Order: sequence, then structure tokens, then C-alpha cells
Amino acid sequence: MAAAACIQTASVGHFGCQIGLKQRLGGQYAALPMLRKKDLESSKALPSWSRSLSDTAAFAVPYKHPSPLTQTSSRSVVPKVAAAAPAPSANEKIKIGINGFGRIGRLVLRAALARDDVQVVAINDPFIAPDYMAYMFKYDSTHGPYKGEVTAANGLFSVDGENIAVHQSKDPSEIPWGEAGAQFVVESTGVFTTKEKAETHLKGGAEYVVISAPSSNAPMYVMGVNEDKFDPSEKIVSNASCTTNCLAPLAKVIHENFGIAEGLMSTVHATTATQKTVDGPSSKDWRGGRGAGQNIIPSSTGAAKAVGKVLPELNGKLTGMSFRVPTADVSVVDLTVKLERPASYDDIKAAIKKASEDELHGILGYTEDDVVSADFIGDERSSIFDAKAGIALNDSFVKLVSWYDNEWGYSNRVVDLVVHMARAVAKAK
Repeated sequence: MAAAACIQTASVGHFGCQIGLKQRLGGQYAALPMLRKKDLESSKALPSWSRSLSDTAAFAVPYKHPSPLTQTSSRSVVPKVAAAAPAPSANEKIKIGINGFGRIGRLVLRAALARDDVQVVAINDPFIAPDYMAYMFKYDSTHGPYKGEVTAANGLFSVDGENIAVHQSKDPSEIPWGEAGAQFVVESTGVFTTKEKAETHLKGGAEYVVISAPSSNAPMYVMGVNEDKFDPSEKIVSNASCTTNCLAPLAKVIHENFGIAEGLMSTVHATTATQKTVDGPSSKDWRGGRGAGQNIIPSSTGAAKAVGKVLPELNGKLTGMSFRVPTADVSVVDLTVKLERPASYDDIKAAIKKASEDELHGILGYTEDDVVSADFIGDERSSIFDAKAGIALNDSFVKLVSWYDNEWGYSNRVVDLVVHMARAVAKAK
């Protein structure tokens, strides 16, 4: 997603769903991306510190599934290497820091508040003061206002009575994550997307970083697809893009059941904050500079190719492109594949439905309703297969359609990945 119009690169889709830091930094930084959740394992199977069902801290709010989302701010300076955040103890929540309070950052906080096993303890954004941070978090034109209590006073940001440390450092190495107890950092600026850039968070005391964007060299994980390959020795990882999170679970089911010989993907993608409201300069992507509300804009994307990184057996078998359309949220993947083993469309539907009710429940959905994009605003699943929208030319050549809330679904996957990593780390100790 490289250029200004949310052109997607490595495996994009959500990339660019953030706010425009590019303008605020005079072009030095790229735009902040803003970009359902896999059922949690039985609490009895989890480490005791990752189970806090009895914890009734104000930070947790009731979870509704699926429905629309019904301190000082001075620059932080710390020593070159700060003390690491302490490991969670029994019944303690997994503590998270967020760098970049754009679309993704704010929705990651909402997603975290809907759970009882994680807690956001610190936020860093050099361009947003605590009072404006509270306003942007409370009011959302797409997902609706946050229903809890959100306040800001005396340089502090508070949600449901719990204070969140706020910092305004442009240099990740200067953010004192360790002081706040943040073991995991969600890197959601869209700027520090390589291992080398993201690992500077470790100097402030963080132990692990999850990049909420595709990365050129960090290990990439998609929940429901390859998260089991995570190694606790990997300190910097990527959650891929929202489009890859939609495509990969669907491709996995099709390949495991029928084999994918080759395929092409198109994503019809909602507008994101990096696009222009009216025609404007975009030297790297001329079409991307055209008015987002007036046009359907063809764009590049690496989302399909990135599937080969999380499913190596599909490496080189998929590629694709994107169309940016003038809707605020929810996108849809069109996957056209040639099958290795012939199957009727009914057979394909049955395989996807089974997976959606079994191993991919909460990640992959299935519907036979006459749905449209607005019906998926606030749906936290990664990919919802539309059985009525697909079509087969014959038993070997088929078009499959799957919806995704490119903002809310992806943000939930970020939190899911953090929790999965925390469990793996605890198990390895």
C-alpha cells in the first residue's frame, strides 16, 4: 500500500486505514493505518495469568457479538535501554501499549476493552493531546460513540475510570513502555513497519511488538492460518493486512479440501484516510490522488501474494489487485481459482460452512442471506463467505466472495495475536 491513495504493498488491505501522519510530518512519515475473533480456548487450558474471568476492573465492558460498536502529554525521554516490563503474574491481564492512535490504534483499544484478559496501559502519539485523544476515541462516525466513560483532565486520558499513560514521543526508543508495564506494543503508526524500526520499542522496556501492517522482513502471522508457527524468540512480528486476514482463511479451506492450482484476487476496498477527499497531488500514484468520494480507483495490493508467506504451499499461486470505492467501511474479496481436484459449488460451500463452525469459528463466517456491505459494519470476524454471491463456471473454475470489516475485524485480530503470543511465551517459560 505504498502511495497516498492507500495503495497497498506487501500484503495490504488495511494499510492506509489510519490517519494522515504524512501531512502532519511534512512527508517524513507515511499515513497512519487504521486500519471476529477466534474463540478463546477453554480457560482451564490457559496459563493462570491469562485467565482473569473474575476480574471486574472498570476497563472491561460487556462484549456483544457481532454488532456495531454500540501523564502528562509532554515528550517522553528515557535512558537508552529501560527496564523491561515485568512478566504477568497469576490472574493478571496482558498489558499492551499502543503506538499511534489512528484508526487502528483507537479500535485496538475498543477491542481490548471488550475483553477481560488484556489491558491497554499506555498510548503514544506525538500529534494528539490527551483531550483530543479522548474526543477521537469517544466519537466515531463509522462505529458509533463509545458507550463507556471517556475523560481527559490534567494531561491524563481515562476510560471507564482507568487512567492510561499518555506519551508524545516521535522516537519509539524514548517511550517508557516498561514504566507502564506494557509487555506488548501494538505498532500502529504505519511508519515503523520493518524489524529494525519496530525493535526500537524494546529499548523502552517492551518485550514484543506487533506491527499492524504488512512488513517487508518481520514474520507475518494470520490468526486461524499460521499463528501456531509463532516462536517466542521472535520479538517483532506482523499481523499482515486486513485483506490478507480475509483472504488467507478462505484460501486455506479451499486448498486443504480441493487444492488451488492458481488464482486471482480482487478486493473491492472501502475508502481509507490516506486517500484524497478531492483531486490532489499524489506523485507516486497518480490515480490514487483522485477524489475518493467521486471515483472507483484501481490500486495495487500485495495481499494475495502475502498469502504465500503464511501458507507457503500457495507461494507463487496467487496474485491480485484492489479497487478503492467510496464507502466508509467494509470491503469484499473476490477470489477466482482453478481447482486441482474438481468439486461442485455445493461441495465448496459445505467445506467452508463446516470450517466456519469448527476450526475457524469466529475467524471465518458463512452466510446465505441477501447481504450488502453495511450489514458487516462491526463484524469482528476476519472473513465472511457469501454463499449466494459466488459462482462456478465448471467443477474446476470458481469465483468465491467473502466480506470483511477492514477496520474492526482487523483490530480484533491484532488483539487476538497479542493474546496468542502471550500464551506461547508463558508456555515456553
